[in-house]
Amino acid sequence: MRSFIYTSLMERLKQLKDESGEPALKHYDLWNEQVEFIEQEAPFPTPAVFVEFRPMQWTTLGGPVQQADLTVRLHIVTPWQGSAADGSIYREQSLRRFDLLDRIDDHLWDFAASDGTCSVFLFRRSASHTNHNHEELVEDVTDYTCRVSQQHIKKV
Repeated sequence: MRSFIYTSLMERLKQLKDESGEPALKHYDLWNEQVEFIEQEAPFPTPAVFVEFRPMQWTTLGGPVQQADLTVRLHIVTPWQGSAADGSIYREQSLRRFDLLDRIDDHLWDFAASDGTCSVFLFRRSASHTNHNHEELVEDVTDYTCRVSQQHIKKV
C-alpha cells in the first residue's frame, strides 16, 4: 500500500514542469533525515522532494476492507539563493522557492489513485512549515492529509 502511494505520488509530481517545460523537481526519495546528515548523504540534485509517511490508525469497514486517514509529509529541498531582504540582488531568486511550493500544492490538489485494492482520495494540504533556519539547503515541509482504503486479498 505505501509503495503504491509513493510511486503514484511520484508519477504525479513528475508531471509538474518548470517555465522551460523541464521537470520542476529533480530528485525523489523516501525521507531519511537527508538534510540533517548532508555530509554523509549521497549528493542529490535540487529541487528535491522526500516523502514521509506519518502514523496511521486503521478502521475496519467490514470484511477485508480497511480505511485510514493518512498524512503524507513532503520535505521539499531547494538551494538557498541568498538574502530575500528588500533591495537584495538575490531577492527574486530567493523567493522562487515559495512559488515552487505553491505550484506543488496546486498540482497535488485532489490527487487520487487506485490500483483495485488500494485507493487514495481526498488529498488536501493540511499544514505547512517554512524553514527559517538553514544553511546552503532549505527544507520546507508540507503535510497532506488523505483517505486511504485498502481491500485485503488472501494470497494462497
